[in-house]
Amino acid sequence: MLKTLDNLSAGSLSFLQKLPLARDKPWVGYLVAALASLAGYYARRWVGGALPDGFPYITFFPPVILTAFFFGARPGALAGLLCGLMSWYFFIPPFDSFALDYRAVVALLFFAGIVVVDIALIHWMQAANARLALEQQRSTELAETREMLFQELQHRVGNNLQMMSSILNLQERRVAEGPGKAALSDASRRLGLVGRLQRTLYSADGAQLSLAKYTDRIVRDTLETSGRTDISYTFDAQASGALPTESAVPTALIVAEAVSNSIEHGYADGGGSIEVTLVGGENGDDYIICIQDEGRGLREGFDLRDADSLGLRIAVNLARSLDGEFTLENREDGKGAIARLLIPLPVEEENDAAT
Repeated sequence: MLKTLDNLSAGSLSFLQKLPLARDKPWVGYLVAALASLAGYYARRWVGGALPDGFPYITFFPPVILTAFFFGARPGALAGLLCGLMSWYFFIPPFDSFALDYRAVVALLFFAGIVVVDIALIHWMQAANARLALEQQRSTELAETREMLFQELQHRVGNNLQMMSSILNLQERRVAEGPGKAALSDASRRLGLVGRLQRTLYSADGAQLSLAKYTDRIVRDTLETSGRTDISYTFDAQASGALPTESAVPTALIVAEAVSNSIEHGYADGGGSIEVTLVGGENGDDYIICIQDEGRGLREGFDLRDADSLGLRIAVNLARSLDGEFTLENREDGKGAIARLLIPLPVEEENDAAT
């Protein structure tokens, strides 16, 4: 188990997960075991006069524990063996001999028992750390693979939608001017918009979209697709909330339809400006996206409920699917039209605001 840690990136491991040290150079651990045992011996000699009788191996425990902790069970076992032999020979009566009487047996068994328990606990801790490091590495790799596959899926879906948009565009070129050609053009445009947004529409970790950034991107993309360079655009975001992913596509289509309506009808005879405002989302308020222009406005007596435009009917129905509302009317100052999309807050967010 511990050897498999060598395959992991050193930067991804904590210090405890890198233990034991020098796994690829075992002689280092054995050398440290010998030096630590000698240090324990000299420490016992140095403090010998200050200790009462009956502590023959008190300075030999730290070398064993530290060696096992930093360099593994085998160097720790070597340190335990060397320390046990030195304490037996030099500090257990009769001194300077390996005579084995009852007291020596009891002392050595006590020392051996403590050393075995310490080394075993350290080894189990390091094995657990190794398993944890491997599981963390596997989890990281699985997360990266999932994200890569998710992004690939989104790209493929987006590419397929773009391909369908291109097919409709090719078919449109073969159709004479009229309602059929206009319908194919609108369908191609809508599919193209969803296809372009699909690549970054969803997040692999389920994170929600920033409504302000998403709205800004939709408007810019729609203006760029229209090819109109004589129309300026300003965006005023007074809300910083998130948009649920299931509401992303309907919102994109509605906003794109409102912007396209301003381009095609409001500024059919010349350029101008489009102003988009995002408000709401605080204190339980619903989000409201306003798209207004300074074009020629709507015809007298216009009623959105009776509009013969397929795009506007789609926008109304999509807003209803969001439990929201889409309206289109002339501005109060008589300078152009204004479209409003009301998006209700998600249930979770409403509950949070109520608490």
